This record gives sequence, C-alpha cells and structure tokens, in this order.
Amino acid sequence: MSNVSHRSDLSGHPDVDEMRERHDRVMSGGGRSTALADAPVFLLGLYCAVSPWVLHFTASQPALVTHNLVIGIAIAVLALCFTAMPERMTGMSIAICALGAWLIVSPWIVGSSPDMGVILNNVIVGGLAVVLGAVCAGLAVMNKKT
Repeated sequence: MSNVSHRSDLSGHPDVDEMRERHDRVMSGGGRSTALADAPVFLLGLYCAVSPWVLHFTASQPALVTHNLVIGIAIAVLALCFTAMPERMTGMSIAICALGAWLIVSPWIVGSSPDMGVILNNVIVGGLAVVLGAVCAGLAVMNKKT
C-alpha cells in the first residue's frame, strides 16, 4: 500500500484552465451573491408549511392547510435549489416574490371566513417572502452586471 502514489498535480489535465477559472469564480463569490438570503428563505418556507399546525387552524381552514403546506414546501425547495445550483437559479428569485404575493391574498381566495390570526400569518409570511425574493433578485441582477 505504501507504493501507491497520489497525484495532486493537475497541470496535465485537459480542463485545467476552465477548472481554475471556475474555482476563482466560486471563491470570489460569483454566482453566490444570494447565499446570505438562502437560509432565511428556506426557514420561511418551512414555517409556512407548518404554520397551520403551529397556529391551530387545521380544523377551521382545511383548504388553507393544504395550500400553506404546498406553498411552504415550494419556497423551501426553491431555497435549496438556490443553494445547490446558484448559477442556474438566480433568475428564479422572482418566483419567491410571486409566491409571497399569492400568500398575502390567499386567505381571502382559498380560505373561508379566515380569522385575524390566519390573515396576519399569511400576510406576514407573504410579505417576508416578497422582501427576501426581491433581495435575492436584486443581488442576482447586481451579480450579472459585474
């Protein structure tokens, strides 16, 4: 086993220039400008998904339970995709704004006579989603300009 040689020199690799450029781009923040917003967006999506059980409106608003679960999972998945593939997903940042706007109006469209707690929950979560989505979209636009 001691005769096994580990070659760490990549100078002979055919894609060494491209690999170095990508490494420099990733290390300097290229494509990762929304990284600071990824975690809050993910947590916001998780909260949105579990909010019917946290606020106990599962019995009074069954349609909103499913709605918030699906929208929350969608927001969390988008955040995970932003983290995993930032170069490809930066254009999708505006989708979080759209989901947030939908969350704001959904208690009156999806729900049936929602109470103030349900309305405040969706308006606050939706507003935060719009703000965080706008931050991600703005950072993505600034990143493309540089």
